[in-house]
Amino acid sequence: MSVQQSIENKLREALSPSHLEVINESHMHSVPPNSETHFKLVIVSDVFRGKRPVQRHQLVYSLLNDEREHGVHALAMHTYASDEWGVDRSVPASPNCMGGSK
Repeated sequence: MSVQQSIENKLREALSPSHLEVINESHMHSVPPNSETHFKLVIVSDVFRGKRPVQRHQLVYSLLNDEREHGVHALAMHTYASDEWGVDRSVPASPNCMGGSK
């Protein structure tokens, strides 16, 4: 199973999201081709209701601890409760890598 699929499965199981995007952005960074090290996560879940952004991120980090310990270098997280996921439904674009050999 790919790292991306593992992330998707864990987030779906634990958070029952109404919307989930797991985007592999590794190609934007100084890593070998076909790497799975940098991901952008867009998660809409009622589990986040009443939680501050840092608490939401801590929850996601705890769910993905194995992946972070085994090669996932970065997670760009955009976390929303259902009532916060507005009509626009856009998230900020991720910047290109500024370090490494790029």
